Amino acid sequence: MTDDLADAVVSVPDVSDVPDETGASDASGVSGEAAPGPEPLGLVRTPTGHAGVDAHLARLADADHLTADGHVTVYEDVHRGLRDALTALDAPPVPGPYENRS
Repeated sequence: MTDDLADAVVSVPDVSDVPDETGASDASGVSGEAAPGPEPLGLVRTPTGHAGVDAHLARLADADHLTADGHVTVYEDVHRGLRDALTALDAPPVPGPYENRS
């Protein structure tokens, strides 16, 4: 039975560009109307006082203007930046130019 399933091929036609009954070709599924675009949530971001962290948090506003598919890229970028900022807190201090005298 598994061989029968492995050999079965299902072909689904792409219907995104097929005109509807009114003749309009619209992937939104609504005849004659454009799909609503992304809308900002209007969240207020309180500054942390750390310039690097605040810059990464401000980057979250970029997701307000993207569709849901684009959010992942922004969130991963912000997460990477915040993780690097936290990792930097654990790093030993770098000696200044005059602290290595012998």
